[in-house]
Amino acid sequence: MDIILASRNKKKIEELKNIIESGGFSGKDVSVNIHTPDEFPQCEDVEEDGATFEANAIKKAAYIFECSGMTAVADDSGLVVDALNGAPGVFSARYAGEVTDDWANLRKLLREMKDVPDEKRGARFVCCIALADRSGIKTFMGHVEGRIGREPIGEKGFGYDPVFYPEGHERTFAEMTDEEKGSMSHRGRALRELQDYLKEQGSHGR
Repeated sequence: MDIILASRNKKKIEELKNIIESGGFSGKDVSVNIHTPDEFPQCEDVEEDGATFEANAIKKAAYIFECSGMTAVADDSGLVVDALNGAPGVFSARYAGEVTDDWANLRKLLREMKDVPDEKRGARFVCCIALADRSGIKTFMGHVEGRIGREPIGEKGFGYDPVFYPEGHERTFAEMTDEEKGSMSHRGRALRELQDYLKEQGSHGR
């Protein structure tokens, strides 16, 4: 099947593609050809003004499906920090301002948490994947618990990865390989829920 990823964030697209291609989407049950909005110049950017990850993911997937006519998969995700009352949340990509800047967002997070003791630095990454096609819209959630470090460590990944230690690990997401991160990440878990759904639908002649 052909799927368009409803994002223009090159790092996010790369991660989505890596997880999809390494996570077993291909094979006798489901074979996927991946496309991006760049192949459809008529598709404009979508304003992410929803109050929840789910609302934003649904809005993006629905628009790209209508615009391209192709089954669309949209992701909205972010970091939820206990000590900051759930911030940055849906504003994770623009925490330090409207222009997306990973390092500016990261520096702001660390500034606001500089006096938070280690035992209160709990956080989680949350992801909602929305699938839009001719049968409607379906959403899939994933999350991973962890804690926020005190300085960026690691060169891989993007966003808040250099300060996020997933539960049970002493390395940040930015220190892990794509395969390691994908096996436990919020996005990987949501995509596996999507994969299971597609396989189930395929077995029923979807």
